[in-house]
Formats: sequence, structure tokens, C-alpha cells
Amino acid sequence: MARIQLYTRVNCHLCDVAKEALERVRAAEPFELEVLDVDRDPKAVELYGMEVPVVLVDGKKAAKFRVDEAALLKRLRSGA
Repeated sequence: MARIQLYTRVNCHLCDVAKEALERVRAAEPFELEVLDVDRDPKAVELYGMEVPVVLVDGKKAAKFRVDEAALLKRLRSGA
């Protein structure tokens, strides 16, 4: 099962939209989801602070700002 991390921040409308998109994908293809507040980790702020929301699939950046649900579903199903 894939592991997805969603880097968000408080009061981020795009982050809410991304989480909703991930939940729709998750309904079709199960995965572990970890939602992380980018502002709680200085390294995460350095890496992703200007790009939230950021989606990592098994530790590799898969999306920023917006989630392409079809592309993510395809990636999860292919195991890539």
C-alpha cells in the first residue's frame, strides 16, 4: 500500500481542496495518508514552504498546489 504525505498549513484553501481530492482518490485506491503542517518543521518549511499543498507518494514529490486526481490514481495503480 502506498504512503502519501500531504504538507499543508493552517488557513490554506488549496490545502483543503487537495485533501478532499486525496480522499476521493483514496476511495478508489486505498493508501496511507499522513497530513503534516509544514510550519511545524523548519526543514519542511525550507523544502516546501512556498509550495503548499505538497503531495509526496512514498517520499517522492507527486504534486504541488493542485492534485491531478486522474494522474495520481494512475500512479498509485501502476505502483510507480
